[in-house]
Amino acid sequence: MNLENKQEPAGAARLMIDIGPLLVFFLVNFLAPVPGPLKIFVATGAFMAAMVTALVFSAVRYRYVSPLLLFSAVMVVVLGGLTIWLHNENFIKIKPTVYYALVAGLLAFGLATGRPLLKAVLGSTYPGLDEEGWRKLTRNWAIFFAVMAAINELVWRNTSTDFWIGFKLWGAIPATLLFALANVPMLVRHGLATEDAAKPVEPGPIE
Repeated sequence: MNLENKQEPAGAARLMIDIGPLLVFFLVNFLAPVPGPLKIFVATGAFMAAMVTALVFSAVRYRYVSPLLLFSAVMVVVLGGLTIWLHNENFIKIKPTVYYALVAGLLAFGLATGRPLLKAVLGSTYPGLDEEGWRKLTRNWAIFFAVMAAINELVWRNTSTDFWIGFKLWGAIPATLLFALANVPMLVRHGLATEDAAKPVEPGPIE
């Protein structure tokens, strides 16, 4: 969604829109007053509600919805709905794999066809960044997302649900934020203003 007079969320607002729903998932999974095996289903329902809330908040408050946020929200609703309906937690576990793999594929396709798609999504976030900087940033995130897709598959298929949730909280989120920071020196070398480099963001909701 890209409406007239849109204003993209930034800073803490963007962080809460991107990460907030996932934090709700973790909190509900930890605090839900239900037997252990049922916690992930309650948390999945809360995750779905939080994603829809983030989507509506972004649309109403900023008159803008990131394509990646919309994509992530649709996946959460569809795969989360299947998780609850079929009482099969594998659907919500595979959701990050599908998200990471599809985004990595889209970014790689954009690079192969000479169209760094990340620029279309994050152009206003990195003002001054030259074309080579966009190409490198797109390449880096494509590789990162492909690696994260593979790691998520390995973790959810070979460990318990509790371990997978711990990996999401203490592994995936820090890794994504650290990777965004690791790209800052390259961004500065390719034209990003220093004041903007101090506020690096990931290219979409953390899965």
